[in-house]
Amino acid sequence: MNNAALLLSQTPVRRILIIKLRHHGDMLLTTPVINTLHDHYPQAEIDVLLYQETRDMLAAHPFIHAIVSIDRQWKKLGARRHMLKEAGLIRQIRARRYDLVINLADQWRSAVIARLSGAPLRVGFDFPKRRHPLWRACHNVLASTEGHRTMHTVEQNLSILAPLAIAPLNTQVTMGYTPEDAATVGRLLAEQQVGERYIVVQPTSRWFFKCWSEEKMAETLRALQADGHRIVLTSGPDAKEQKMVAQILALCPAPGIVSLSGRLTLPQLAALIDRAMLFIGVDSVPMHMAAALGTPCIALFGPSKLTFWRPWQAKGKVIWAGDYGTLPDPDAIDTRTDERYLNLIPTDVVIHTARELL
Repeated sequence: MNNAALLLSQTPVRRILIIKLRHHGDMLLTTPVINTLHDHYPQAEIDVLLYQETRDMLAAHPFIHAIVSIDRQWKKLGARRHMLKEAGLIRQIRARRYDLVINLADQWRSAVIARLSGAPLRVGFDFPKRRHPLWRACHNVLASTEGHRTMHTVEQNLSILAPLAIAPLNTQVTMGYTPEDAATVGRLLAEQQVGERYIVVQPTSRWFFKCWSEEKMAETLRALQADGHRIVLTSGPDAKEQKMVAQILALCPAPGIVSLSGRLTLPQLAALIDRAMLFIGVDSVPMHMAAALGTPCIALFGPSKLTFWRPWQAKGKVIWAGDYGTLPDPDAIDTRTDERYLNLIPTDVVIHTARELL
């Protein structure tokens, strides 16, 4: 038994804090760590520290005791009020008297919070870019990142538990929603006269270089409409995403297609996807939600790092634009570009795949 595992075996684990300060999809892919820790310490209270705007991703997770959030708008309050908010956060964390802190983040802020938590066991990653005495001082256990370049993000996250000798690992991603979320979705579908059999299509991402053109998406949807399928379009509330959905709707015949674009919270979107026959979407949070919920899905990928971000344990198929032409290196992409790299994907491939899955 290594020193970390020995220390853990000698420490009653009553409260655990998991830190991850990233985007929505990153938060969803932390849930196997939460599930594994719950499996091994079913009586422990597991809290998560995250950015406030990502709270919905984990709000209905059954094994989370409390969510502690950082509002990135604090920095707009002025230096004094900002510092008061940060100090209040540290007091809140210290008051919980955590036995174990798992820091999945790579920011200095997360490391300092781990150190100030007062937890006797603080585990972080040995990131090459954080080979600094202060990073080590903030953690008393560092997990190796060797091999991360060939691992999915779920596997990377779970590897932080290796020094603790926790096994077996629970690799299931969990996307939760409440009965109230399901009821709201049921009412919206009834209003739109959508029955129990429908396809959810999320054509948008906050980064448009991850999107297919409106014309190609509309051609695919028209083919599925002609097959007699009902289609529900979704997107985020951003004006650019709303405009894209409106353009797709304008290119499709009205019968058989409705839009709930910008009208759903993330848990409500989960309830909608969970009931669907099929999900079609681009590399975005809803795609990861569909995979987690076990809904058959078609994931359209462009110049993204497939190894890290392909839908985890998904039912369905990933269609990669790189199989139909040359894509730029993901690290060289200007995320502000309007270039539609997914346009390399032929519509007939997506239509054929959808018909196979339906």
